Amino acid sequence: MPNDINLLDVARGTVEAPAGCGKTELIVSALRRHAGPKPVLVLTHTNAGIAALRHRLSRHLVPKDRYRLSTIDGWALRILKTFPAQSGIAPAHLDLENAGEDYPAIKAAIARFLTGRHVDDILFASYSRVIVDEYQDCDPDQHVVVCHLATVLPTVVLGDPMQEIFNWRGRHPDWDADVVGNFPLVAELTRPWRWENAGAHELGAWLLAARRTLKAGSRIDLRMAPPDVSWIRLDGVSDHEKQRLACLTRSPRAGGEVLIMTGGTQKELQRKLAKQTPGAVTVEAVDLTDVTDFAGEVGLVAPGNLEAALDFAFAVMTGVDREGIAARATTIAAGRHRAPPEAHELAAIRFREIGDAASLIALFRALEAAQGARTFRPEILRACIKALQSSGPDVSFLEAAKRIREQQRVLGRRLPTRAVGSPLLLKGLEGDVAVILDASDFDRDPAKNRKNLYVSLTRGSRKLVVCSPSHLLG
Repeated sequence: MPNDINLLDVARGTVEAPAGCGKTELIVSALRRHAGPKPVLVLTHTNAGIAALRHRLSRHLVPKDRYRLSTIDGWALRILKTFPAQSGIAPAHLDLENAGEDYPAIKAAIARFLTGRHVDDILFASYSRVIVDEYQDCDPDQHVVVCHLATVLPTVVLGDPMQEIFNWRGRHPDWDADVVGNFPLVAELTRPWRWENAGAHELGAWLLAARRTLKAGSRIDLRMAPPDVSWIRLDGVSDHEKQRLACLTRSPRAGGEVLIMTGGTQKELQRKLAKQTPGAVTVEAVDLTDVTDFAGEVGLVAPGNLEAALDFAFAVMTGVDREGIAARATTIAAGRHRAPPEAHELAAIRFREIGDAASLIALFRALEAAQGARTFRPEILRACIKALQSSGPDVSFLEAAKRIREQQRVLGRRLPTRAVGSPLLLKGLEGDVAVILDASDFDRDPAKNRKNLYVSLTRGSRKLVVCSPSHLLG
């Protein structure tokens, strides 16, 4: 792992870190070396990132008193809750009842509050220095926060402008003008540890060269790629069949993971391919919209909303004949059936009669156990069942679903053997194989498409399968 850069020696600076080049190990190495009386404040963007860092720190036995680990927004929320009146934020925003409005308000408030220098002495007394990971994902308010922290404490930021794909909500600070302009570049990581550790040295070197090409706004040529990269040409003839076969690519290592990626807006295609590909499951957004929408629709009162329950089951598992099951339930309940009822049909009747959480859970489990059934969106179904189990007289199904959603935000994802998702959802994860289903169709904006392409290419440590109309990408 990188040992020629010590983040603890940096008073103020940027480390540019291409994917797979040891950025996380660099942070871990610094925290292992840290021996001062005050902890290092380590900030990043997502709870999944927190979980990944915490796991790595735990694995390396880094004492917890050497660091304080948080998302930027989570840290801001704690500061604002400590000084609610002085910060001037409306108290309702601190309850996070409406995340779409609350988080922007929190970001704006913490930026204003810190600029007033109300807590500089407290910050200096609390932390020895600041390390900010995934800095390319900072929005303007978060950038203001980190710039202010750097006036109080030694601060180093790490990131990669080619992995800036979280910017759909608005402009991010420019990497050269705003980031490096405020935090001078002190190092750029150049060794592809992810691929060297996997024995794919040639692939790692090619990906670093591809990054330079894409960063310059040029195109990479798949014909010049090493043998670990396969190109499947999409020519408008049986393209879906070609993509479906690409999804069946096996890892060169027994039990190795395969990550399958499409554009972030192509959720229906992701679910269709997961449904058609044996063993494949989707990677879901942490907002769990499907679960909260369903919880808001189903009241858990008699008679149970069987139609809604079957629609939900159809969206997460194979083998659910919605119309057929509903019709059979009616026939069986009326005593007009000839064939003996199956377990899932009896469960459907019971849920329609009772409509409570227990009968709905029983229906889902019976449907999962039915012949030909396979759950291809297990995160959604498991979250729904957890919410149902947590609901009761004092906690509605919807409220329980929201609580499960918040719990899920702080848990790291377990990588399935064959996962289907977008670059955004799979960013930060690593599999043996990356399958890109249309390398030209991540985003209509060429610059954004290049960044999504780069993130996707770097998810596979041993093999890449790229579907695209042309051998030239970018």
